[in-house]
Amino acid sequence: MERTNERTSEQASEQANGYVSVNRLTKRYGGFTAVDSLSFTVGKGEIFGFLGPNGAGKTTTLSVISTLLDFDHGEVEIAGFKLPKDEFEVKALLGLVPQEIALYQNLTAAENVALFASLYGLRGAKLKAAVEEALEFVGLADERKKRAGKMSGGMRRRLNIACGIAHKPELIIMDEPTVGVDAWSRDHILGSIRTLRNRGATIIYTSHYMPEVQSIADRIAIIDKGRLAAIGTERELLEYVTDRKAILIGVDGQAAQCAEIAVSDIRMLAGVKRVRYNAEKGEIGLDVDLALKSISPILKTLMDRGVTIRTIEEEAPNLETTFLALTGSELSADGESAAPAAGGRAGRGA
Repeated sequence: MERTNERTSEQASEQANGYVSVNRLTKRYGGFTAVDSLSFTVGKGEIFGFLGPNGAGKTTTLSVISTLLDFDHGEVEIAGFKLPKDEFEVKALLGLVPQEIALYQNLTAAENVALFASLYGLRGAKLKAAVEEALEFVGLADERKKRAGKMSGGMRRRLNIACGIAHKPELIIMDEPTVGVDAWSRDHILGSIRTLRNRGATIIYTSHYMPEVQSIADRIAIIDKGRLAAIGTERELLEYVTDRKAILIGVDGQAAQCAEIAVSDIRMLAGVKRVRYNAEKGEIGLDVDLALKSISPILKTLMDRGVTIRTIEEEAPNLETTFLALTGSELSADGESAAPAAGGRAGRGA
């Protein structure tokens, strides 16, 4: 018997309160708890940034929402449909753009998009129109006959997106969709994501590149060790960290060894939270307490070590310092290491 995707008034009401609702989600791998009683909601038509250090539980959570992974406890609802009970209905709403490029290298761009769109029941003229629209949307209309294996990395990333959105999903999950792409492709992808949101799609977006998330996300959730550390707009998250400021000191790049020694000394000074030295750029970056009234001890340490100071810049707290303060880690470009997806299901969300 064919199942419909119609929603009850109760489901519509639940959608208005939170298109995606995750309540006390828990997922364990043996004795390891990857996601620990995690709760958050995503509003309809929202770009929701989802951040966390490696091993924080991002991939596990996205896999649960994508119906690719079972969970131990909690509740997950999408558009009023509950997992795992309404898995079929949820799959019909989903579009998944995975971090690992999921394409058939020997198929053309058009053939790849057609294959994935057909999994959602598109046939004939509707399928052809969906393929053309998706390729046009990601800027690959003129490359429709080119095989995926012959494309550049940026083109394959855009084709990966086309495969995930051709069926016009209501909820799109994007896991690091710009990894390894050139600046032009990155800008094109980010612009496409904004357009999808403006057309009514709800997007959950994860990236290691903080400025990228800041530029497109309506709200951001930061998780750490499987738990929610903070959630809100960029401005709201910045208010979580009011005890530190960033200072950038330009130094003589010829005195790298002296600067490295000075950096070690600076780390021991009162009020200094973090120090990082970029010898190539000749820059020393510091996070210090807002209560620190003078940076004279820092400057004196550099001069005592024979380091020439060229510039001093002070910055207000930003999302990167907020992330560091909440998780104790910097956002890494490395993929998240996770235990094998026992009980999971393969696929692009179809």
